[in-house]
Amino acid sequence: MKLVDVGFCKSRNLNFWSLSFFNLQILVIMSTSRLVESSTSAGRETHSTRINQQTTLDAKLHADFEESGESFDYSSSVRTAVVEGQPPCSDKVTTTYLHHIQKCKLIQPFGCLLTIDDKTYRVIAYSENAPEMLTTVNHTVPAVGENPVIGMGTDVRTVFAGPSANALFKALAFGEVSLLNPILVHCKTSGKPFYAIIHRVTGSLIIDFEPVMPNEAPMTAVGSLQSYKHAAKAIARLQSLPIGSIERLCDTMVQEVFELTGYDRVMAYKFHDDDHGEVVAEITKPGLEPYLGLHYPATDHPQAARFLFIKNKVRMICDCRAKNVKVVQDKKLQFDLSLCGSTLRATHSCHLQFMENMTSIASLAMAVVINDADEECENSKSQKRKRLWGLVVCHNTSPRSVPFPLRCACEFLAQVFAVHINKELELEHQLMENNILRTQTLLCDFLMRDAPLGIVSQSPNISDLVKCDGACLLYQDKVYQIGVSPTESQIHDIVSWLYECHMDSTGLITDSLYDAGYPGALALCGVCGMASVKLTGKDILFWFRSGTASEVRWGGAKHEKGEKDDGRRLHPRSSFKAFLEVVKHRSYPWKEFEMDAIHSLQLMMKNALKENEDLVLKYSKVIQASFHELDRMQELEAFTSEMVRLIETASVPILAFDSDGFINGWNPKIAELTGLTVEEAIGRQILTLVEDSSVDTVQKMLSLAVQGKEETGVRFEIKTFGSKTGSGPITLVVNACSRMNVNENVVGVCCIAHDITYQKTIMDKFTRIEGDYKAIVHSPNPLIPPIFGTDEFGWCSQWNQAMTDLSGLSREQVIGKMLLGEVFGIHGAQCRLGSHETFINTSIVLNKAVLGQEAEKISFGFYAKTGKYVDCVLCASKRVDSKGTVNGLFCFLQLPSKDLQQAIHYQRMNARIAAKLLKTLAYVRRQVKNPLAGILFSSKMMEETELGDDQKELLHASALCQQQLNKVLDDTDLDGIVDGYLDLEMTEFTLQQILGASMSQVMTRSNEMGIQIVNNIAQDKLFEKLYGDSVRLQQVLAEFLSLSVSCTPPSGMVIIAASMTKNHLERLVPLVNLELRITHTGDGVPEDLVRQMFGSSVDATEEGISLLISRNLLKLMSGDVHYLREAAKSTFVISVELASVGSKKT
Repeated sequence: MKLVDVGFCKSRNLNFWSLSFFNLQILVIMSTSRLVESSTSAGRETHSTRINQQTTLDAKLHADFEESGESFDYSSSVRTAVVEGQPPCSDKVTTTYLHHIQKCKLIQPFGCLLTIDDKTYRVIAYSENAPEMLTTVNHTVPAVGENPVIGMGTDVRTVFAGPSANALFKALAFGEVSLLNPILVHCKTSGKPFYAIIHRVTGSLIIDFEPVMPNEAPMTAVGSLQSYKHAAKAIARLQSLPIGSIERLCDTMVQEVFELTGYDRVMAYKFHDDDHGEVVAEITKPGLEPYLGLHYPATDHPQAARFLFIKNKVRMICDCRAKNVKVVQDKKLQFDLSLCGSTLRATHSCHLQFMENMTSIASLAMAVVINDADEECENSKSQKRKRLWGLVVCHNTSPRSVPFPLRCACEFLAQVFAVHINKELELEHQLMENNILRTQTLLCDFLMRDAPLGIVSQSPNISDLVKCDGACLLYQDKVYQIGVSPTESQIHDIVSWLYECHMDSTGLITDSLYDAGYPGALALCGVCGMASVKLTGKDILFWFRSGTASEVRWGGAKHEKGEKDDGRRLHPRSSFKAFLEVVKHRSYPWKEFEMDAIHSLQLMMKNALKENEDLVLKYSKVIQASFHELDRMQELEAFTSEMVRLIETASVPILAFDSDGFINGWNPKIAELTGLTVEEAIGRQILTLVEDSSVDTVQKMLSLAVQGKEETGVRFEIKTFGSKTGSGPITLVVNACSRMNVNENVVGVCCIAHDITYQKTIMDKFTRIEGDYKAIVHSPNPLIPPIFGTDEFGWCSQWNQAMTDLSGLSREQVIGKMLLGEVFGIHGAQCRLGSHETFINTSIVLNKAVLGQEAEKISFGFYAKTGKYVDCVLCASKRVDSKGTVNGLFCFLQLPSKDLQQAIHYQRMNARIAAKLLKTLAYVRRQVKNPLAGILFSSKMMEETELGDDQKELLHASALCQQQLNKVLDDTDLDGIVDGYLDLEMTEFTLQQILGASMSQVMTRSNEMGIQIVNNIAQDKLFEKLYGDSVRLQQVLAEFLSLSVSCTPPSGMVIIAASMTKNHLERLVPLVNLELRITHTGDGVPEDLVRQMFGSSVDATEEGISLLISRNLLKLMSGDVHYLREAAKSTFVISVELASVGSKKT
């Protein structure tokens, strides 16, 4: 799908939706088929080959369209290219196509363009509208002197005047000129303001001039420090999102861009592994046709266009109906100028037609560029290769433009978005690899006990190893099938074809058996892709995938009644139809790690099929591995003991306290700093030891740590005692670590601290308005930390001696240079940052500081001039003048001591252990669902047999319990339930049904204890037909019944009663206020547990959290629960509001 133009310098097919139908026919040569191999470099070679083939196809379409013009008929082209077998285009055609991409001579008319010689500043090319826009005389003002004229050889210095011209000339002489964009200039003749956007090409400078809108406040400088201001809210929103959902991240991104830019429609595209695109998120103004879920072929976004998006990350089209302007260049030039980097590049005619057909007159596109996951860096200094993950695209139904500063903000926002996409993909990839490793381990265990049939007869089986719709094992000429797979005869036919066409290979992996040349591919019902590996000469493993089209859904693909699409009409439906044709006989491609997993299993299977002595040897190795793991556990215990010793002898302050804030750990260093001995500190409340200004900070840190949410870089002040009383409070920066017991429950907090009292004293002096901060910065005192600063525009203005010693750069080498880009950056900077993510995070922190916001400390790593990697913490703060106006910022670098680094390593190790526990929980949740599905299936089969009424009732209760268990297993966001964010699923039910299912869950325990459960609910109430979330209500009743039985003494009694009160809203919707009373004998539920039910989840036990969730579920159903204590008995009073459907006959 192509909803955005990527520039005139791309061929017409780049934006031509209907041409995609032609492309898809040629794409049969590009299907992914390969012999089994696990090399990542081979995967990159396959991708590079596909890019080259795609470029050739783009060139062929471009040539055909240019020759045919408006009479181009893609259906005819399909018959010519496919049916008649037309050969691929020549190298000359491809070269011409690529030359046309780079060398174009048209721009959009909302601005003008000048190209000047980078030495003489004389014009060597200009757009035809430049003289009118830049030299038109304002007749309301008398002319003074000669008016400038723009032509070949004109000195650009004659066109502009005043301070803005000086700024332009300074920028032209600057090395990384793009860092200064835009430069605000004023025309000499008219005084009109323009944004000058400059970039370098070979031997020249291209300047785009965009007029400043009358209602716009001109911005004199942008750079990374200024563009943040527009996007601050959106960036904060992205950073606040919890990790774990790309869908939520994309939805938030389009929402924020929608609010930031004001366009009618904002979409997020994702490019899949086979290069086809999909709209994964969308927001529109009312009345526009939705494109969410739309898929489109790879040729709608050609590879050349994607490459340009990686280089130029923002593209704007103001008005698709406006006439393009020609660029005239000096005939003496030996080469055609490239306008690939121009913001004014013209739009191609076919894309203009397409935009108009879909009522989109203007657009804005932002590239989402991420690290290539398959790129393996040879060393830590090499840069990762980038790839285009997708685009964020805005459309408007009327002409619209956004000023360059706002476009810079959008580009910065897209970079932040890309960093978060990177994190999500890394997490997703890690979870997939862990799942494959776990499945491989289990399959290996099955092989040890039952080779090779265990991998198809047990659970999990080979179909769980990789994503597939079916699998098959051909062993000793017998076929064992799982899921969607070909018939037994078709399997044997595929095997014959493999031996005939791929005799020398160990297997074949393809996303299209049809494109791979298998003659019977069209007869395979529902199967398109296949992965096969040979185990022996006759034994083979297969995995099968259904067609991609069967998994694609787009509401926009459905036509209104009587509507017909013109085959030539450029419209998203044409592209969607083209995509369906492309993937008609294709599955989703096999990922590299999936092919590696298949190859690994192939090797395991070959070993499993050897002689028995080999099996024994292999089993002994597994045992040895288990002993090795045991040795590792013993090493971990030794490491823990060593860490205890380290804490006691550490040179950094370390303190610990329990979940209530009472101190139970106080090492000698913190005792030395505060003057409070270990004996005096133990048992004291931490909040009584900190300064009043720090109480809230410490209380928040304790609260979060008890929840398992560990904070880093927390700053607070602690009081001094004894001989230290007169020295004032101690300022600490701590990392909080949650301490857990053997049951993984948080029992306290351990704080690893860093004493920054001296640094704080320096910072206080440095930030004092009347203070002499320059004396501190230039002080040679070795205790002064590394300090550097900038002015309000991001130019480096301070660089102390400690910073020189650390970086290897003198003050003279950095002063006056752009801090982000020239001093610290990714490419060509004096100090290269460790990663692009560090660059983005640093930009955010510096921008927050300039805006006066509290900026958190961040990890900051860079390579010094010597090549040594420096890992430290960056702290930024604004700098103000005597009037309180922000005139820059300054930054401190904190270098952790070795002891602190070890302590941080220990903290990170704890975090990894916690992550492993979460993965184990996810695994258990998934594995429980498989047998649960089997139980549910068995219950359904039993329902079809001859059963009595009592048996059917018991079976129905069992089914309701299974539904409840499924619902609980799907509850992954407990915080959402606790906070009351949950969608209820409304169904019709009776109280008899859910009460029977709830009681069945406690009958075993009640019978063992001799507890009698009495149902005192009247028959008419039991069979009243109600409407609400029956599963959630059943979950709540089962929880309170279970607790009541647990708190009832042996031979006691639990009584259930109910009352209903009906209310009518406008006599249309009869509502029922249902009150259930569960009374049990005995002393009742412990007071602490009842308090937890009415409290928060911070300090709650497992039972308390269950009660709290049950109460919140009732609140979602407009109800609540109360607990009444009486003599020798207690009662849960449960109220809930439901809709009444009527009575049901027994």
